[in-house]
Amino acid sequence: MRRTIMVVATALLTAGVTVLSAAPALAHGYISSPPSRQALCAQGRVANCGDIIYEPQSVEGPKGQRNCHGGVARFAQLSDESKNWPATSVGTTVNFNWILTARHATSTWEYYIGNTRVALFNDGGRQPGATVQHTVNLSGFGGRQKLLAIWNIADTVNAFYACVDLQIGGGGPGPTPTPTPTVTPTRTPTPTPTVTAPGGTWAAGTYYAVGAQVTYGGLRYRCLQAHTALTGWEPPNVPALWQRI
Repeated sequence: MRRTIMVVATALLTAGVTVLSAAPALAHGYISSPPSRQALCAQGRVANCGDIIYEPQSVEGPKGQRNCHGGVARFAQLSDESKNWPATSVGTTVNFNWILTARHATSTWEYYIGNTRVALFNDGGRQPGATVQHTVNLSGFGGRQKLLAIWNIADTVNAFYACVDLQIGGGGPGPTPTPTPTVTPTRTPTPTPTVTAPGGTWAAGTYYAVGAQVTYGGLRYRCLQAHTALTGWEPPNVPALWQRI
């Protein structure tokens, strides 16, 4: 009887370890600038994006994918080429800025145009910061291009995926001067960004432009990077996005 109990317990423990080792990484992130397809969807600049508008940071799938949705069916809209994806005009050297809502040990970051890997950054298993920037040379390409960026997690079989549509050599500057996304205004611009949260209070689901000011917990904060706020991104929790004033 004791031997039977021991065998069952061992089997359950083995199964538990297997499940844990196959679970998705406890990390999330996406490219905010130049805006990736999921960033454009979250900002409402592209319509009918499905679930991705609520979680642009969650395009996580098995390593080795070569598509914009990471093989995740509910994010398949990201690979729909019939959508009118805006292309950001850039020079031949581009800074790609990631926002990481949870940080995880990283093996490599890869950048592809078509089947050509244009850049590789090796983190050697280190944990990244809340924001990551990579400078990529695209001098071998011109015109409209779709770039696929891949964040390979070090200790799981998964990676995060982001596609960025670019107009290379379209009159844009070379290196992006700051990690601030270039967002096409959807209303008449004003000297000071308009805060859409009621009474200037921070609220999840609200789009904030650079320089927008909000109140949270009785304190004032200024937006450092344009983004759509998500639960968990409260100003005190994401210093990469908000600065106390």
